[in-house]
Amino acid sequence: MRTRGKTYWDWADAQLHCREHTEVLESGLTIDVQVRLSRVGTTQLFIGVYGADGACLHEEAHKARPGQTMTTAMLWGVALARDLGASYAAPGPDAKATGGATENRTSP
Repeated sequence: MRTRGKTYWDWADAQLHCREHTEVLESGLTIDVQVRLSRVGTTQLFIGVYGADGACLHEEAHKARPGQTMTTAMLWGVALARDLGASYAAPGPDAKATGGATENRTSP
């Protein structure tokens, strides 16, 4: 079971339909990528990386992905989530340890 962070709950809206991609990486980390259209037709994206125990390692929400369809945004988000997951799983000085850092972005 995942422990969602503030970014997810700020982004979540049960009235909006979204598409979701969930994947367990080789490291045991789970990535969760969700894409949706806002009420005004803007493509929005959520990316979450969770530990093997379900702890929130990283969450970010993109309020707008200008020029991207839901499919394009999903592909971009999954690639980014995999990269983030690899950085959390990597041993050594480059490994991230943010303690569940979350952020909201309008665009990258």
